[in-house]
Amino acid sequence: MTQLRHRIILHAYVTEKSMDEMERQNKLEFVVDHRATRAEIRRAIEDLYHCRVAKVNTKIVRMGKIATIKFRPEYSAEDIGTRAGVF
Repeated sequence: MTQLRHRIILHAYVTEKSMDEMERQNKLEFVVDHRATRAEIRRAIEDLYHCRVAKVNTKIVRMGKIATIKFRPEYSAEDIGTRAGVF
């Protein structure tokens, strides 16, 4: 299962907009495998970063599939972003 989680979540997606969402809305963006479902993405994030996810939104862009993860209020997106290598 560990290998599967690392194949679903490829890396953090960092832009000015994503940094603003992290500070204001407690969200992070990740580039994910294009075959991954929202439920698989949620499980992978919760297992990798030991947190709880409130909502998962996905979008298809030219470079692949991007998942926007909104965390529950008791978890800080900035702390999780630090563990994910955003900073």
